[in-house]
Order: sequence, then structure tokens, then C-alpha cells
Amino acid sequence: MAARMQGWRRGLVAACLGVACTLAPAAAPWPVAGLSALVKAQGPAVVHIGVERDATPPRRYSDRGLQGAEPAADTRSFGTGFILEADGLILTNAHVVARGTQIRVTLPDRREFKAQVVGLDAASDIALLRIEAQGLPTVRIGDPARAEPGDGVVAIGSPYGFGNSVTAGIVSAKGRLLPGADAMQFLQTDVPINPGNSGGPLFNLQGEVIGINSRIYSRSGGYQGLSFAIPIDTAMRIKDQLLATGRVTRGRIGVSVQEVGQALADTFGLPRPAGALVNDVAPRGAAERGGLRPGDVIRQVQGREVVQAADALGLIAEQPPGRTLRLVVWRERAERVIEVQVEGYDAPRAAPAASSAPSAPARLGFAVRPLAPHEQQLLRVEGGLLVQRVNAAASRAGVQAGDLILAFNGQPIDSAETLANELELADGAAALLVQRGATRLFVPICARAGQAKC
Repeated sequence: MAARMQGWRRGLVAACLGVACTLAPAAAPWPVAGLSALVKAQGPAVVHIGVERDATPPRRYSDRGLQGAEPAADTRSFGTGFILEADGLILTNAHVVARGTQIRVTLPDRREFKAQVVGLDAASDIALLRIEAQGLPTVRIGDPARAEPGDGVVAIGSPYGFGNSVTAGIVSAKGRLLPGADAMQFLQTDVPINPGNSGGPLFNLQGEVIGINSRIYSRSGGYQGLSFAIPIDTAMRIKDQLLATGRVTRGRIGVSVQEVGQALADTFGLPRPAGALVNDVAPRGAAERGGLRPGDVIRQVQGREVVQAADALGLIAEQPPGRTLRLVVWRERAERVIEVQVEGYDAPRAAPAASSAPSAPARLGFAVRPLAPHEQQLLRVEGGLLVQRVNAAASRAGVQAGDLILAFNGQPIDSAETLANELELADGAAALLVQRGATRLFVPICARAGQAKC
């Protein structure tokens, strides 16, 4: 780390004269004196979070190598947060504290406090905590839109429990799309982030928070040069809703979209490969009522340019229900304006603690959860239960984690209670209709307790 910092400083000093220099007019200066002043000023507002939870494995924020930076199945885990308000309001990741039975916050001065969850939004991976304290140091909030690839950034966190560890790097890219977060665009950095850094602040060189360190790309579970942060402006919008109502409401209009590559741009006569191509419009939804069609390419939302598909979804999600949304779309090789009234959906609250009574899925050897409304919309299904994990017997029967259960013995399934009722009526062999990726198939199982096959 020291050698790396010295190398950067030598390069900058060689390039210009003076105490500090600028790589480009819009770039932030790298302080020749190092980062100690930033850390001394902002470090006191960064806290260590220790969590105790029941034995249920926490939600995994991972897909295709992308992993949340916390242990997966320990009943004790840790993370990082930072103080927003002097009376003890703390921002962190939802996956740091989800299903925690006891949460303790340790300040850099070693004071410890019991924390309460003010609100939690799993979809954005944002959580708010509060501790009973006054006069606490707070962070300063910056503007992630002003950050550019190549700008220096600093993280403070608790990797592997080593509190207030400082790492530094640069912004590698903006607007990164990650699996499982279709409407959010992440900041990518090369800042070393490891388990325990989740929920911690990403600072620019002016000492302002521009992101929340949330994910890493790793084949080993540790840092491999690819770290991702939630932009702080997104997190602050979520924070405001959680404080006001305890939950998050997002706008939607009832469309699914895809990226526009060069071949599709040529097909539709677009001047360049950009925008969000509408590939499905929900029947009787807001988009259909407003006149949006499959094949339209959304190029602007409320006057803001749409470059990639996630831009459109994110901009729509920001709109309050009831607002009239102005879309500029490309149709039949020309632009036109369409106005759509935004609908809303509420993100689900944190899941309640698991009951000690055996549920129907537990009897069958797997754990499930219902789909959120936006997930049903994206998958174009009504109801359904997502299989989260399976035991060995269920796995041998052919059930896999990630399967979407649509029906049991021909009866549509929309909740665990429905599945339990159908199980009570079943005797012996039964058939699960599941969706696995783009394929639907029947999986034979045994409806008798404790057996996967009859």
C-alpha cells in the first residue's frame, strides 16, 4: 500500500510543480501529503457493526461470481456503517444486518451501543440503524455524478473484523450493471474490499461519501481488484423513504426492456446503439394505457437520456406513483413523445423470523420464498415460490435452488400456505411444475413427510 501511494505521488510530482497537481481539469487532485488528513477528519464517523442472527443462512447477494462481502452462514457476522446524523442515525447495507437478533455498533473511540433497525430495503441493499447517542461525528455527502474514472477514492471499513482499516484506489468505471439489481448502476473501483467492508463509505479525495461499498467480484471470496459501491445519491433517496414511512415505494409502468446492440440499432434505424428496447408490455398496465408498444426504444425519461436499459428502469423507479411521465421513444425510425402515468409498488419488508413449526416446503426438503411484485413482472408469472435452498433428499429428487415453483399437482401455487394446503390433500407421489431458467418442467416428489421419493 505504501509503495503504491509513493508511486502515485512520484508520478504526480514529476508531472507538475507545486504542492498538489491536477491530472485533468475535472479530476480531483491527489494530495501529495497523503490521505491522513482525510482519514482523521472522516474516520471517527465510520463504525464497526457486529451482528448476531439465528442459524438461518442470510440472503446471498451473489450471481456468476458476484458476492456480498460478508460471511454466508455464520450466526455471527460483522460489517461497516457510517454516521449520517449526530443523534445516531447510521447507514449500512441491508445484507449486513438482515435477520439480526442483536446488532451492536462500535465507534472508533471503542464505545459500544446496541442498535435498532429503523428500516431496511433488500432490493437496494440499504439499511438504516439508530443508536442512543448525541453529538456524534458525521460524514459529508458528495455527488457521485461528478466522479470520473481515474479519480482517487478511499474506503474505510472493517475487513475481517479489523476496524477502521483504510484502503485506497481509483474509480474504475461508472454505471456498472450487476445481476440481481436491474434498476441500479454501481460505481466500480479497484479499492481493496474484503468481507467486513460491506456497508462502509467510499470517499472522494475531498472527504465526501460518494458510495457505499457493497459487493466484490471474486472467485476466492476475497479481493481480486473488482469492487462495487452503491451511489450515495441512490442510498439517500432510499434513506428518506425509510425514515418517512419505514418502507420504499418505487415507480413502475409495466414494461420489460433489453439492451440495444449494434445489430438491433441497425434494424430499427437508430443513429447509435443506445436506449432501452421494450420487449414486453404488461396487459392493462400503465405503459399499455399510455400507448407504449413492444419494439419501442425508450431514449429519454423526463428529459434525461437513456443510454442503457437500466437507465430507463432506474429513472422510472425514482418517480412517485401518480406522476405523469414523459418518455421520448423511437418508433418506425422517428422520435415521438408518449406520456404515461406512473404506478407504484412497495418493496417487501424484511422477512420475519422463521417459525419453529415445520412448513410444507420444510417437509418436502427445501426452503422457499414468495416472489415480490416486481419479480413477478420481470418473470411474467403470477404467484410462484422461489426455491432458496434444498437438502440432499430434495436435490436427489430433482429440485434445485433457484427453481420457481408454479404448481403442485396441477394447482397454481402463490404462497407457502397454498403449498401446505395442497400437501395436506396429497397422498404419495406428487408433481411440481417448476420454471428453471427459460424452461418449464415437472419434478416428481413424495408428499409424505421426510421423504423425497415414494
